[in-house]
Amino acid sequence: MTQLVFLDDIGSAELATACDPGDALAKLQGGAIAIGNFDGVHRGHAVLLKRLHQMACNLGGPSVAVTFDPHPARILRPELAPLRLTWMELRAERMTPLGIDFLLVCRTTPELLQLSAEDFFQRLVVDRLAARAMVEGPNFFFGRDRGGDIEALKQLTDQHSIELSIVSAESQSGKMVSSSSIRNHLSRGEVKAVIQLCEVPHRIRGLVATGAGRGREIGFPTANLTQIDVAIPATGVYAGYAWVDGTKFPAAVHLGPNPTFGDNQKVKVEVHLLDYHGDLYKKTLMVDFIDRVRDVKKFDSAEQLIDQLQQDMESVRAILAS
Repeated sequence: MTQLVFLDDIGSAELATACDPGDALAKLQGGAIAIGNFDGVHRGHAVLLKRLHQMACNLGGPSVAVTFDPHPARILRPELAPLRLTWMELRAERMTPLGIDFLLVCRTTPELLQLSAEDFFQRLVVDRLAARAMVEGPNFFFGRDRGGDIEALKQLTDQHSIELSIVSAESQSGKMVSSSSIRNHLSRGEVKAVIQLCEVPHRIRGLVATGAGRGREIGFPTANLTQIDVAIPATGVYAGYAWVDGTKFPAAVHLGPNPTFGDNQKVKVEVHLLDYHGDLYKKTLMVDFIDRVRDVKKFDSAEQLIDQLQQDMESVRAILAS
């Protein structure tokens, strides 16, 4: 299982699980590393991470994926910072079948972002991780103002006798797979396309809060999710799965306002679990999106809405059974 390690200031390390913090960095040293955001852990990332695993095995050392939290853009240009696709624990979970030993999460600070490419490489790659191999994509940049590129990386790895492998993250169609392309698909509600790019459904998580209770009144109780910290798909009704205390349930997910009841503004995330009976209040739910069922609609009466919801449940079951 990929283990999370948090590096506070490129000077100290703390394991996410109970362990002697003094041994944290030592366990990460002397192997192969890859530096990147790895948001979504998509098929392009998988190609690179599988290569990382191979190189680490050849060296007999650990495989270490290195990322940063928060995303550097949230400090440099917060108004342009993208919504993240995955939280760190989920990234580690998705790296596990790829054979990655550690996900090292470096805290992004203004001081870190001011390091030159050479200083960044020296402090992280050489001094802290004592890396013997690196794997990166062709568009890798590092250091202050993205001053270091692949050519600079080649020079630095040569100077320190570090093996370097450049891996292109292309899909079967020959197009580059990127986290940005996944966000674009989500913004259009194309969750099936996201599954193709990531090989797993897009997942969100949130805390169940009290709602207006209208769903329960008409026979379709919903869990109203709040505190969602990742990108959500476009408004609409979706077929998916909801995870409650480690158990998966088929679910219909409504994203958007409730125009039938006069709510035309606020985007809500409402989840109806098809085969669940119990109280979800204050529970944390994870939701996987499988396919889009329809647009958000306004109905003239509650009866029309109920008829549509019954059709939605049939559609959801059919989609999840296929």
